[in-house]
Amino acid sequence: MEQIKAYLEQLVDISPEDWAYFTSKLQPRSFPKKSKLLELNQVENHISFIQQGTVRLYIPKEDPEKEITFGFCFKNEFVSAYDSFLTQNPSAYELETLTPTTMMSITYEDLQLVYAKTKIGNLIGRLTAERLFLIKSRREQDLLHLSAEERYLNLFKQRPELLKEVPLKYISSYIGVTSQALSRIRKRL
Repeated sequence: MEQIKAYLEQLVDISPEDWAYFTSKLQPRSFPKKSKLLELNQVENHISFIQQGTVRLYIPKEDPEKEITFGFCFKNEFVSAYDSFLTQNPSAYELETLTPTTMMSITYEDLQLVYAKTKIGNLIGRLTAERLFLIKSRREQDLLHLSAEERYLNLFKQRPELLKEVPLKYISSYIGVTSQALSRIRKRL
């Protein structure tokens, strides 16, 4: 609980009453490596704070080698198929643990209660959504403006934990190159 409190307090001061109400709605969840947190066309019902582990967001394909990885979430970050969570419509992608993962989760319904019954609920929701948007926007701009080599270098400046926890095939997909092209980039560097 202290991890999520420290993260949220970077955004806003939380009263003891609001904290108690919010934490009463959190559920601990644990998953082994390679667990599906959400499958294609399921509606996302949780937003979760990762206490330990790594999660991959990807678009599945019939040929697993052609899956498109477009996101990773790590310890001390929120994870969700956030568009599905917000709209309560089926997800166009999947979430999978890459390592054993523990998290604290809140359901859509319980989060709506937190928004309605606490002074800071809506502010936390907005600030968290803004952070998620900035990460997404930065990634899209990188894909449009940077070379594959620059994307690779930036990725490890911004998220050095990737090298330790994420297989290279997912990293190559994330930066938009084949595994062979990533291998050539790594040799050059």
